[in-house]
Amino acid sequence: APAVIVAVQRDDSLLLAHNARFKDGLYGLVAGFVETGENLESAVIREVREEVGIEIGNLRYFSSQVWPFPNSLMVGFFADYAGGEIKVDGVEITDAGWFRKDEFPEIPRHGSIARRLIDEFAAAK
Repeated sequence: APAVIVAVQRDDSLLLAHNARFKDGLYGLVAGFVETGENLESAVIREVREEVGIEIGNLRYFSSQVWPFPNSLMVGFFADYAGGEIKVDGVEITDAGWFRKDEFPEIPRHGSIARRLIDEFAAAK
């Protein structure tokens, strides 16, 4: 059961989202499981579209990490914003927005692939 996670960039901002399972104030990246018959890239595009309603392009592999739920592999990507307005699904994602590195809310802990993607974005800008 592979999963994907993506850091979506728009100019000098990064898309950060609050998952309904996160503690209040914690924001991370869009992520989700790959469905049967779906490749990794299609899963990233679908998850972003379903969870926050935007389109992405220029998808680039970053890294992977073992992920213990449920004994899976999390595959990380970068992508560029390609269009649309943020419209959270209200189920998995309760809030999302574009944040510059000097405006980040609370983000995932060090050591996670989410944090590595966020730190990579922040270091490059």
